[in-house]
Order: sequence, then structure tokens, then C-alpha cells
Amino acid sequence: MSYQVINCDQGSEDWHRIRAGRITASMFSTIRAKVNGLDEKQTKYVEAILAGRTEAAAREIAGYKAAPKAEAVFRAIDGLPVGEFSDVAKNYAFRLAVERISGEPLDEGFQNFAMRRGHELEPRARMEHELQSGLFVERAGFVMTADGVFGASADGLIDPDEGSEYKCFIAPEKLRAFWIDNDPSSVMEQAQGCMWITGRKRWHICLYCPALEAAGKQLWWQVFDRDDNYIEKMEADLLEFKGLVDMYEQKLRLKEAA
Repeated sequence: MSYQVINCDQGSEDWHRIRAGRITASMFSTIRAKVNGLDEKQTKYVEAILAGRTEAAAREIAGYKAAPKAEAVFRAIDGLPVGEFSDVAKNYAFRLAVERISGEPLDEGFQNFAMRRGHELEPRARMEHELQSGLFVERAGFVMTADGVFGASADGLIDPDEGSEYKCFIAPEKLRAFWIDNDPSSVMEQAQGCMWITGRKRWHICLYCPALEAAGKQLWWQVFDRDDNYIEKMEADLLEFKGLVDMYEQKLRLKEAA
């Protein structure tokens, strides 16, 4: 996939403006967190059926005495979309539709404490990552697909086929997830999304926390490979979401014309 690199400082006025109306990687996990979808047992049943297991074997794997009758199960087996976007995702889609029409960010450049802290600490995080990895990390600003529909604030690009994401969490549950559970899943959509947009093969996920410097643990980092199966499913969800944004935009423009 071809992509564009927009050189701008994250958090700047230009950065907010270029993001307006674009579906960004930081929201991919929100978009994909659908409601009214399959539960765990239904998922096991559907996966078994799709893997070619008999109906009886699928029931045994999932723990059913009788085959599930939910409409969502039939849709999943037929390869149709299951679940619906949450209210949070729908509100985000509507905001994007408004921003497409105005060309300006609807939030007027709002930044909360966590966002400000991340922007302030990111240069230090990048420097620490370079020191520990021996790599040179190029600042990227904002990257987006050639059509400008999807974008990401890629924190760094590493030649020839890698990139990096820096998080500066201070919430104990997030620090524990990385340092104790070795679990960066909360940012995996963002990392795989960046690889999808840029076509790169690996992404460095880094957690920077100056409070842990005394213990020598100011930087947690790992390199993750591009997962094309993961990306294929993610792309399908994102294109479906784009359709929702398109629909909202069309309805707003029709009302405007009336």
C-alpha cells in the first residue's frame, strides 16, 4: 500500500488539521470493539464449523448440548458481518463526517493530560529507544493512505521496513500490563494499523516511564512482526466503518442542500 508522510509536530495546529476527517489508528481498537456480537461459546462453535468440523464435533468443542440458534451464529457461518458498532464508535464516525464537511477538527485541538504528557515525553522516549536498540529513528509526524481516508500518528520510522510507537502511560494497570504481564495488546491495533498503512514489516512498541528509571526499567520495548491475517480482518472492519462515516456525511450534505 502506498502512503504519504506529513511532516508536522504531533499536537500542533497543523497536526490537528491534517487529522480532521481521517480515520486514525489510535481509534482502531474503539472501532473494532463491536457490541451484540458472538459470545465465547458461539465463537468456538462458529470457528469449529468453519474449520470443517461436523456439527456434533462443533457442539462438543463449544460446550453445547444443542446447536445454537442465534441469528448472529448463522450470519458468521455464512461469512456475513456480525455485531454492530458501539455508540462511542458511532459518535466518532459522526464527528469525522462533520470534520470532512468543515475541513477543521471538531474538538478544536483539545488535549487532555495524558496526551500532553505523551507529546512532552516522546522525544525522551525516542532517544532512550535509540540508545538501547542502536537504531536511528526518524520522526514521522503523520502518515496516511494514498487516498487520505486512514491515517496514523506514527511516532517513528526505521529504515528500511520498521517503525515505532511510544507510549508514556502512568496508570498502574497499564504499567503492570507491560512490565508484569508482558501484554501490549491494548496498543496492538494501533501498531498493526501503522504497518497496514505504511506497508512495513515490523513495529517497535515502547513504553517509557521516567518514574522507573531508578530501577533501570524506564523503557519497555519489543518488536512485533506484521500479521497479515490480523490486518485482513482489521481492514474489513475499518472499511465497514468507513461506510458508516460516508453515510453520515451524505445525510448531512443532503440536509444542507435542502
